[in-house]
Amino acid sequence: MQLTVARIGRAHGLRGEVALDLRTDAPEQRLTVGAVLATEPADVGPLTIAGVRQLHDKWFLTFTEATDRTAAERLRGVELLAEPTADEDDEDSWYPHELAGLRAEHVDGRLLGTIAGLEHLPAQDVLVLVEESGARTLVPFVRAIVPVVDVAGGRVVLDPPGGLLACDVANLVISEETGSPAGSGEA
Repeated sequence: MQLTVARIGRAHGLRGEVALDLRTDAPEQRLTVGAVLATEPADVGPLTIAGVRQLHDKWFLTFTEATDRTAAERLRGVELLAEPTADEDDEDSWYPHELAGLRAEHVDGRLLGTIAGLEHLPAQDVLVLVEESGARTLVPFVRAIVPVVDVAGGRVVLDPPGGLLACDVANLVISEETGSPAGSGEA
């Protein structure tokens, strides 16, 4: 199975350079001059990297198949794909396809629902949780809220703050005096 290593962003300049939205922790290994990457959609590629430039934490590429701005603009939104490598097996790393379908449990053992996938948002990645009620909830994918990811066991354990999950809304007690959740300290 091929994995997304980057998504092509906006064209940069007039000579076919594009900005990247990285999806790999090892761009310096994956994105090298001469590397040939498959694409999604497949009919756009494969693309051969002709140039690599890094500016601060931003990555820019040029491809032999896109030598001007017009061609680069047509690549916007295309995903660059590569085969997983053996040295990428970090115990704190998971691929989106491994997370989809996992059972979501609360730290107290309650079944919360099923993980539908992973979304990459600008601030951080979020797990897409489909709660037992059918509600779709975005859960920040951080250790404080997702302390356990057990792919082999088919589950993730969540320790969500109060109010994050849709099922929490049914359990909120609204103070008649303040109109705020009881114990929230709001006046």
